[in-house]
Amino acid sequence: MPELPDLQVFRSNLEKALLHKKLKTLTVINKKKLHQSEKELKEALEGQALEDIVRIGKELHFVFNNGHVLGMHLMLHGKLYLFKDEYTDKYPVCTLLFTGGTGLALTDYQGQANITLDPPEKEAPDAMSKSFTEKYLSEALAKKKITIKKYLLDQKNVLGIGNAYADDILWEARISPFSVCNKIPAVQVKKLHTAIREVLQRAEKMIKKNHPDIINGEVRDYMLVHSSRLKESPGGAPVLHDTAGRKTYYTDEQVLYA
Repeated sequence: MPELPDLQVFRSNLEKALLHKKLKTLTVINKKKLHQSEKELKEALEGQALEDIVRIGKELHFVFNNGHVLGMHLMLHGKLYLFKDEYTDKYPVCTLLFTGGTGLALTDYQGQANITLDPPEKEAPDAMSKSFTEKYLSEALAKKKITIKKYLLDQKNVLGIGNAYADDILWEARISPFSVCNKIPAVQVKKLHTAIREVLQRAEKMIKKNHPDIINGEVRDYMLVHSSRLKESPGGAPVLHDTAGRKTYYTDEQVLYA
């Protein structure tokens, strides 16, 4: 699944291709995950100019000039493709054709990727938002008896972090993924908050530098520990992995607080 750094780059590149164009036609091919009817979507969005594209957690929000928003969640296997005039490849979920013939297709061979008209506002803060402060994180962790990795992955706690970057963030902060949230000392919470921003921002810069036009897939070439190809961390410690539930990569450089 594309995570926050991937989606940040997708968003930037899609803006270059689509911003300020009018949506001529919206076509839904796979309707099984629709939250509204195709008719409602078309009435709200067709003929409207795309004014902004915003990333909210793991979703992309396409903001139109009449105030309506098309939310798009790629789920595990969703992909985005730009096309000219007509999309003819496999597994389309929906297509957006803009004036001038530029089109955007959302595809998913599993059919799980979905779109939503005017998605509700999220309650949890985005990992890169101003509201995700060290104070917020500290107060939230103090109330939780779950492991820190479970906390980071739950989109009801913080938006945008997925399995891969959770492992790298926890390595950067030198906190074991199996640590209990309310046992982590304040000094380490501070390091965790810093690590979240630094790891995600660094990854975005690397993806943008080395894959400047990317709008689909997930880039995992620059992971610190979360990779089956890595035998050692940047600190030189052997990379270990736990396969219970989601695969977790970590090292003995990380302190367990339990």
